[in-house]
Amino acid sequence: MRILLGILTISVAQLSAQSEVIAIRGARVVDGTGAPATAAIVVIQNHRIAAVGKTVSIPRDARVIDATGQTLIPGLFDLHTHLRNSAAPGGRLAADWGKNLAAHLAAGVTSVGDFGNYGEMFEPMRRLMQNGTVVAPRVHLAIRFSSPGGHGTEGGQGEMFTFVAATAQQAHAAMRTALQYKPALIKVFTDGWRYGSSPNLMSMNEETLAAIVEDAHRAGIKVVTHTVSLENARLAVRAGVDALAHGIQDRQIDEEFIQLIKAKGTGYISTLAVYEPRNHTEVFPGMHGLLEPAIQQLMKGPSATAEQQSSNRLERWHRLQHNANALFKAGVLLGNGTDAGMAGAYHGWAALRELELGTKTGLTPLQAITVATRNSAVILGVDRDLGTIQAGKLADLVLIAGKPDEQIEDIYKTSRVFLNGREYDAGKLREGIQSDRMTKLPTRPVGPMVDDFERSDGRTRLDTLPMSQYDSGIDRSTMQFTRVWRKGNDHSLMVQATMGPKTNSFVQLRIPLTPGALELADISGYKAVSFDARGEGKFRLRAAAYGIRRGGDFSAPFEAGGDWRTVIINFSSLAQSGNSARWTGQDIRELLFELSAPAGGKAWLELDNIRFQ
Repeated sequence: MRILLGILTISVAQLSAQSEVIAIRGARVVDGTGAPATAAIVVIQNHRIAAVGKTVSIPRDARVIDATGQTLIPGLFDLHTHLRNSAAPGGRLAADWGKNLAAHLAAGVTSVGDFGNYGEMFEPMRRLMQNGTVVAPRVHLAIRFSSPGGHGTEGGQGEMFTFVAATAQQAHAAMRTALQYKPALIKVFTDGWRYGSSPNLMSMNEETLAAIVEDAHRAGIKVVTHTVSLENARLAVRAGVDALAHGIQDRQIDEEFIQLIKAKGTGYISTLAVYEPRNHTEVFPGMHGLLEPAIQQLMKGPSATAEQQSSNRLERWHRLQHNANALFKAGVLLGNGTDAGMAGAYHGWAALRELELGTKTGLTPLQAITVATRNSAVILGVDRDLGTIQAGKLADLVLIAGKPDEQIEDIYKTSRVFLNGREYDAGKLREGIQSDRMTKLPTRPVGPMVDDFERSDGRTRLDTLPMSQYDSGIDRSTMQFTRVWRKGNDHSLMVQATMGPKTNSFVQLRIPLTPGALELADISGYKAVSFDARGEGKFRLRAAAYGIRRGGDFSAPFEAGGDWRTVIINFSSLAQSGNSARWTGQDIRELLFELSAPAGGKAWLELDNIRFQ
């Protein structure tokens, strides 16, 4: 029951309202069970499917939708997304979370697994989706785990973003913290193989992974893994994970593995859309309306790249397809996932592309739809309410202007989308995505005191959690921060850093101004920020604004030495690099205190009494 509560609460606001009675007639119904299409009337009432059949009586107060010539399917799943990431090539664009959510819904994707956030973001995300501030499908939020030095830790984000564990004891301790955020999923990076194109990272041992699985299953939470090599897939399946969230690419699977994964009942999610050897700026007809203008400006023709043509990439692609086909023939439960948000895996579109690519591995169009509906619901453990068109289930439905069960290319012809029995206008969703403006998010007033470091729980006076950030890569810089005595009963925060071997190495202390730095802080009533500081190194204060990518935020250098001094930075002096935005003070998410030094060098900074004035 815990997992159902964790993922279905997104629709609380809709459930509380009186639902409209809707009757869909004339459609070919593909119910998600694998059965062929049949002609049937579907009645929606009280957010659920009230009746399905050829001779169903239509309630007198129903709004009747004539779906003649169209196909009704269950809402689609994308089991692997990064909703706050822009899929634009080169990472050059700031992601618009609201537009990414809308793109999934406009494509008929009504349920997604999201692996791109950390626990502090869960409460504001759930609240904004529940109250309708952002229009969203059902979002299954995941806490991330990896090994020290493993994949998922090299991106430059702090330990709270990806928990790390090297032993079962560490795993149990970290899970106690992780479960406080009430995740719907646990995502574990178990595999350090980097596709033969860069040095391997650390992989997780079986005892550690088994401990994570034990704690998650005790809490009623599913575990999925980043696993891309055969030997690590054996380990993950033996440890009891619920699904492998990438396909195996280093070699062809063997009969021993097939029997193991079948015996364990483990799901398998190939994420073909992110691995397909194509130009990430290639334009496909199904992308129409799902890409925001800034991404469209980066799109080009279908010319091949050197990466597409490399023998290593093509060999991995053929193994990925072969393994998916072999597992399907063996009766292994396949699920639909894409890694949407990674370069070229565009939100919403990628889930539809995944179905199309599935047919190239041997699935029929009808089987591909079953994978993206019922099978995916089973993998998430939500098949009691979702995944098929049956009386009593929640009314997550998609009308397609064609016959996608016969020709999969029709899957892109989304006509109407229903989530929880409510119809969403796919055309209006696409219009919103095409706006040049970022999705509007709430703005919170912020009091003058940011933090005096007197709270013993490590949280700021704004009730946010400071985090570390650093340059990316396996050889990244490192940092630690902790509360220390300043004088008497007064505390300060000490940051210590060791720079990586690269030039331009840095670390940052991130201080969110709102929980998880998701909503926006209004500091327009203040003229400056002040703080006490002492330290050794090169320092810069950054103010991260909504819609501005990292490195293009507002910033100013400051100096600190061996003795305490009060630093005052006027907002009028903040420089803004890389973008044309002007300072308004109404869209700031967090303050970042940046430390840098020569490659391999050290820096330290002690802070106290951060306040606006």
